[in-house]
Amino acid sequence: MKHNQQWKLSPDLIHVNHAAVGPWPQRTKQAIEAFAEDNATFGSLHYSQWIKTEAELKKQLTTLINAKSSDEISLLKNTSEALSVIAYGIDWQAGDNIVISDQEFPSNCIVWESLKPKGVQVKLVSLDGDCPENNLIAACDENTRLLSISSVQYASGLKMDLKPLGEHCRQNHILFCVDAIQSIGAHAVDVADCKVDFMVADGHKWMLGPEGIALFYCRKGIRNTVKLNQFGWHMVEDFLNFDNKNWQIANNGRRFECGSPNMLGIHGLHASLSLILEIGIDNISRMIDEKIDLLINDLKDLPQINILSPLAAKRRSGIFTFSSTLSSTDKLFDYLSANKVFCAMRGGGVRLSPHYYTPDEQIKSIISYISKFR
Repeated sequence: MKHNQQWKLSPDLIHVNHAAVGPWPQRTKQAIEAFAEDNATFGSLHYSQWIKTEAELKKQLTTLINAKSSDEISLLKNTSEALSVIAYGIDWQAGDNIVISDQEFPSNCIVWESLKPKGVQVKLVSLDGDCPENNLIAACDENTRLLSISSVQYASGLKMDLKPLGEHCRQNHILFCVDAIQSIGAHAVDVADCKVDFMVADGHKWMLGPEGIALFYCRKGIRNTVKLNQFGWHMVEDFLNFDNKNWQIANNGRRFECGSPNMLGIHGLHASLSLILEIGIDNISRMIDEKIDLLINDLKDLPQINILSPLAAKRRSGIFTFSSTLSSTDKLFDYLSANKVFCAMRGGGVRLSPHYYTPDEQIKSIISYISKFR
């Protein structure tokens, strides 16, 4: 595929760690180099063009998550900041509760637990069973103000069915928050169809962008109900009129963008998403699924391997986690690392997370290494 020319990873490295921090494609590297050259040569002379790139990035993100308008998109530093904007923007009452799962990454757990001094309870719900969505729905009651869930669980790779969760929340006046950091760039995401109120995702994983730039989606219908805790020049209407003393808070997603934007990150993520949109998210999802299928089909019958990720097709994501029945996870991880397989230890096993461009030959090499591990 011609798009593989976009990648120049070290030939000695098998990079299957996109669920952590992904490498940049060549066009992203070139965009950041060009931005640096522009800044070093002309300073901020071309700032008006930088703002256009910022607006284009918001349109790309709008397309990727099927938001109604780029006015619903904010660019923040990371997932944790976006979740904090939500957590401290809601007018909580003592006795309110929040429903999350017991498999969440700390970002989608710590922020809610920090609300305990306000009298807010966090309910940790098991995702075991054939329909984990029912477990979450059953945990909601008349005091539930918000349900927050990762679209894909970072350790196991369990893919959630967001639509029934969104429908239940909307019908029962519960805010629905989705951490989509393990989905966007790898699988289709639809905030409209799934009735999502908030969606957050950093750009440095499956979106193939730099760290320090993240999506924050807030549905227009609830935007003005989220209390602001940060204020600055960038979050007002007519933000380039610095002499305006009668400022008003912006009536779009910029209201959550307190100060100067991360223009370096914006240019990088803009380039990365241009590649993702060019290939098409459905094509990317299909290619990732094929690589996970290859891993499952070749490893599921090995007695020395225990697959920890879901096997059902509708529950699979780009994350494949497994352990050894013969040795410790540490030894298995060290063995793969010694063979230049760059992966991670998560959820009691070794986690592989290949992207669409990962060569099938490399997947077969990983399978060969695992088959020989004792």
